[in-house]
Amino acid sequence: MRKIAVITGSRADFGLLRSTINAVDSHSELELQVVASGAHLLPPDHTIEEVRSQVRIDAVVEMQRPRIFGRGADAAAVGRGVTGFAEAFERLNPDVVLVLGDRVEAFAAASAASIGGRTLAHVHGGDRAEGVADEAMRHAITKLAHLHFAATAASGRRILGLGEPPSTVHVVGSPAIDGLDEMASLDDSRHEAWGRPTAVLLLHGAGQSPATERRWADVAIESVRRHGPVVVLRPNQDPGSEFINQAIVAAEADPAFRVIGHLDRPSFIGLLRRVEVLVGNSSAGLIEAAALGCPAVNLGPRQAGRERPASVIEVDTPDIDRIANAIKRAITEETPRDHPYGSGGTGRRIAAVLGELTSIGPPRKRNAF
Repeated sequence: MRKIAVITGSRADFGLLRSTINAVDSHSELELQVVASGAHLLPPDHTIEEVRSQVRIDAVVEMQRPRIFGRGADAAAVGRGVTGFAEAFERLNPDVVLVLGDRVEAFAAASAASIGGRTLAHVHGGDRAEGVADEAMRHAITKLAHLHFAATAASGRRILGLGEPPSTVHVVGSPAIDGLDEMASLDDSRHEAWGRPTAVLLLHGAGQSPATERRWADVAIESVRRHGPVVVLRPNQDPGSEFINQAIVAAEADPAFRVIGHLDRPSFIGLLRRVEVLVGNSSAGLIEAAALGCPAVNLGPRQAGRERPASVIEVDTPDIDRIANAIKRAITEETPRDHPYGSGGTGRRIAAVLGELTSIGPPRKRNAF
C-alpha cells in the first residue's frame, strides 16, 4: 500500500481536498494519511473539529498563533510548520505528500517534504493570484514538487514553462468543482433564519496597508448594504484580515447583516445557490460561483492574474458607487456558466495517477530546459 499524506491547513483547502481524500481512501492501492495544521487550530472556529468529524487525523502541526497577524507572524509560522511537518513525516513515513494551493501551510509542508527527500504532489500549481505572498509561494511549491495536478490548461503550460518535465504535469481540473451537483440549495428555514439574504460578502486580507484594508472593507459593507440582506462571512487568517474584522464588528449590529464565522462547504455552496451575487475577493467567486451560475463582484488585487470567467465583474478601486453599480450589473445581466476549471471528477483523477506511479523512491529534480 502506497501511503499518501494529504495536508490541510484551512477551512478552504479542506473543502477542496475532500474529494481527493475520499478517492485516495477508497483506492485499493493507496493508504490515506491526513495531517491537519495552521488555521484549523485557531479560534474562534477551530475548524479542526470539522476535519476530525469527517476523517481520521494522523498528525497535527501547529503554526500560527491566535490573534497574531502580519507578514512577520506568517514567516515565523512557516518556521514552526517546517519543523512540525518534518517530525510528522518522519513518524508517518508517507510515500507521497500532497498539498494544495499557495498558503503558508502548504509551503511549510512542501518544504519539509521536498527537502526531507519525500515525493511531493501539488494541486492547483501554475495558477496566478497575487494574494499576499501567494504568487511567489505557489510557484516556489511548484519547484519543490515532483508531481503536478494543474486545474487548467493554462496553469499546466505555466508549470511546463517553469521547467517541470511534461511527464510530471497532469491537467485534472479544479477539485473545487467536484461534488457541486450533490450540494443542494440552502433550505427555506435557514434562509429565513439568516434574514433572507440576497448577497454574500466574503473579503479576505490582501496584505495591504491597514488603512487600505479597512477602506476596502468599509466600502464593500456599505455597497452590499444598498443591495439588501447580506450574509457576511468572516475572513481567514491572512495578513490584513484583522482590519476587515474590525469593519465587520462595527457593522454587525445592522439588521440587514448576518455575520457568520464559518460555514461547512455544503452550506456555503447551498448559500451561493440561493443568493443573487457573491461580493469580495475569494477564489470561490472565480471558480465555484462561476460553475454554479452565481455572478461575482471581485474586489481589489487579491485575485489579480487568476483566470476568470465572464460571470466575474472586476472593481479595482475602493469606491462605493462603483461597487454598487457592479453588483447591480451582476444581478441584472445574463450570467454565463463557462469557466476553465473542468467539470468535476478531479479527486478521482488525482488518486488514479497516484495509484499508477511506477516507482517511489528518493525523488530528484532537474529542469526540463
